[in-house]
Amino acid sequence: MSAAGRQMHMGVFVLGTGNHTAGWRYEGAAASHIELPVIQEIAGIAERGKFDLLFISDAMVMDPSDHPSFMCRFEPTTLISVLSACTTHIGLGATVSTSFAEPFNVARVFSSIDHMSGGRAAWNVVTSSNPKAALNFNREEHLEHELRYQRANEFVDVVTGLWDCWDDGAIVADKTTGRFIDEDKVHALDHKGRFFQVKGPVNISRCPQGRPVIIQAGGSPSGLDLAARTADVVFSVVQDLAAARIAYADLKGRMGKYGRSPDELAVLPGVMPIIGASDAEAREQLAKLQSWLTPTNAATLVASRIGYDVSGYPLDGPVPPPPASQGSLTFSHVLYETAQREKMTLRDLYNLTAAARGHWVLCGTPGGIADTLEEWFAGAAADGFNILPPYFPGAFADFVDLVVPELQRRGLFRHDYAGGTLRDHLGLVRVSRLEAVGGV
Repeated sequence: MSAAGRQMHMGVFVLGTGNHTAGWRYEGAAASHIELPVIQEIAGIAERGKFDLLFISDAMVMDPSDHPSFMCRFEPTTLISVLSACTTHIGLGATVSTSFAEPFNVARVFSSIDHMSGGRAAWNVVTSSNPKAALNFNREEHLEHELRYQRANEFVDVVTGLWDCWDDGAIVADKTTGRFIDEDKVHALDHKGRFFQVKGPVNISRCPQGRPVIIQAGGSPSGLDLAARTADVVFSVVQDLAAARIAYADLKGRMGKYGRSPDELAVLPGVMPIIGASDAEAREQLAKLQSWLTPTNAATLVASRIGYDVSGYPLDGPVPPPPASQGSLTFSHVLYETAQREKMTLRDLYNLTAAARGHWVLCGTPGGIADTLEEWFAGAAADGFNILPPYFPGAFADFVDLVVPELQRRGLFRHDYAGGTLRDHLGLVRVSRLEAVGGV
């Protein structure tokens, strides 16, 4: 990710029914999130478009009034394991929560996927913000925000420590001598911390990437520090170029205190592109999607994304401010600040949130969308983008077939993969154990 010849990185956020709440209703759109051929087709489009990463999110709660893809979904690490067998280059990312998992299991799972995929695995580190999730894991309530991040920091350290228990070349498999492993190249972890006690080593050899790629998305001060210290990719939530530049500089500026270079982390804002042959056609497409929304599902989505209950406030009145330290701080503050800046009513916020769940909606022609992405990329607001197609597969194919060639023509995006691992795509070095010892 050097300044000379810098190119965009691209991820696709896969919700099988579409990132727009009503995307599944669009003509030709997939209407199920649990049909493997649909996800395989999406992966094929992403690889045809030379994308860095295909990303599968997760949630630990089933709510019938929520986004359709959240109601019924594949477990994400299982899904990317399957996709590793039918793809060859694209990175495969999945969410696993640090609040409801164990580090040893996470280390094994992502090590296994990295081996099976030839070095294309990525773990999205989340702490889970939905308080109802705790009820599915033997708890009456979720951990408090700061405590969740304290646990997450230790969790990540244990997982990376387990990955680093193995040196390269530890498996000898000498049939003549009968020596299978070089025991001097396998090390115990012996971790004893506040939240975890893990002996190690993990029972799988060092990953093709050294370590799988780590993704993070938290925008609170605690989340930003975790990202600056440990992440290779950050999914950011933005609505405004000036604010995105400030957030980008803030995150990159935090990395120095952890001995890291800004080039070691790619910031990818989430964007939902609505593409038409003209601006008017694109707006008509968005209007059609919006026409399928109901006040109930819009209200449910805005409450889940903004992190506090707004049901008692008038729809055509101002958006109430978020309570201190409640829910997902990133979305709460980004959405509230957007509402304040744009003088939005609560009804306006419902529509915005229902369209892209709080992310940025970019509506226009392929050339116009490329212009805006270039402005953000060249203007120190992004290292690339996490694309959230409103429906699959058509809207994603439109981006790959219409916008990607325009970015390639401008020299802003690759024409082909230069390497075989996700770290290769991101311009990151492979991590050896000796390099990792003493680091994160």
